[in-house]
Amino acid sequence: MKLRQRRKYLFFAIAALASAGLCAASALATDSGRLTADKTGRLSTSPGMRLHLMTDQGDVHITTQDSPNVSYRVHLETDSSDQDAQRILDAFTVAVRNTPDGVLLIGRSPHLHWGQHLWVTFEVTVPRKYDLDISTNGGGIHIGDIEGQVLASTDGGDISTGQIGPARLVTDGGSIIVKGASGSLTAQTGGGDVSVGTVDGTAMLRTGGGHIRVASITGAGRLDTGGGNIYLEHAGSGLIVSTGGGDIEVGDASGVIHARTGGGGIRVVHASGPTELETGAGNVSLMQIESAVRASTGSGGITAWFGPDAKLSSLCSLEAGEGDIVVYLPKELPITIDALVELGGDHRVIVDPAFPLHMTYGEPDEGSQVVRAEGPLNGGGPRLVLRTVSGNIHLILNDNQREKQEMDLLKQQMDKLREQLEMNLNNLKKGLPPDQP
Repeated sequence: MKLRQRRKYLFFAIAALASAGLCAASALATDSGRLTADKTGRLSTSPGMRLHLMTDQGDVHITTQDSPNVSYRVHLETDSSDQDAQRILDAFTVAVRNTPDGVLLIGRSPHLHWGQHLWVTFEVTVPRKYDLDISTNGGGIHIGDIEGQVLASTDGGDISTGQIGPARLVTDGGSIIVKGASGSLTAQTGGGDVSVGTVDGTAMLRTGGGHIRVASITGAGRLDTGGGNIYLEHAGSGLIVSTGGGDIEVGDASGVIHARTGGGGIRVVHASGPTELETGAGNVSLMQIESAVRASTGSGGITAWFGPDAKLSSLCSLEAGEGDIVVYLPKELPITIDALVELGGDHRVIVDPAFPLHMTYGEPDEGSQVVRAEGPLNGGGPRLVLRTVSGNIHLILNDNQREKQEMDLLKQQMDKLREQLEMNLNNLKKGLPPDQP
């Protein structure tokens, strides 16, 4: 059953419940001009069970303890100048009871007239090993470290967690921050950023327009944003990445990579599996390629380094509409080159003397400006197709000196990406905004 369907069902199911385990404190006036009240209680439970918490408004804060209890405090605030202030506080209801699988906690707000306000905060403490099913119609959800499955949804607030188990987190308009997940993670927001530490499983992360930042995904990953940047330090399996117009930056990727952006740049530091990259108008940079690659850009350049451990078993292609293509090749890589510049005029195919390729030129008087270099290297192998309409193609020997430079640059890029992600996550833990990419 979907989260919202479950929420609606349970609201009807507890409509007739009387409050249990409830203590309402006397209302207190504060210096801020608000009247406050607390509703508190505690129920016995067992580790490994589940908290079902639903409220039609309010922030939710979850912490853990070692005792087998669920304790809660519902903090209420309203304008003390409102003649109905006490009635508003008293009318907020909390229904709570034990269920066969754990504890059910429901909050319901009274009907408010125009100009009236009610601020609600749930503070709940559960056993350290406990599952959570939390939803609020309007507020943030904040969860500490917990050993259990987490389901959390809000119609209009941020979601943040510590180290959690498998999780599904959904917000219609806030940011999502996850320190780490010891299982599969689904995180979806209508328009905020998504920042995640390590996911020990598969990950599906989606935002309507924010940035996505991830330290590591051990399983398959799917990352999608309508227009933000995507940063991922490590991917252990298949990876699908898409953004409507931002940059994509991937550190170390072990599996198949599919990455697409409508108008930003793409950089992959280390790709050991087959790779497909596409951008409408940005540059593409591949630092260390060990398998087949296909990359295209409409109006940017492409730089690709084939590492000394590259093992190509199928066609590779790099295509640029208006930019240069620069390829670094190890001396002993068996490959067949097919490089072509359509508008040769002021553009060339520039080949390192170490590569014995055959050069041909179109006949200008026949309307052809094609410049082409082709031929087998080291006995030939899979084809490397290079195409640009109005740019240069450079084929450069990746010798020992350049290989060392490449590895140094690779380390620098990985360190830079790691430092950026660590800084973002540390800032998020402190409640500070991450640095903008």
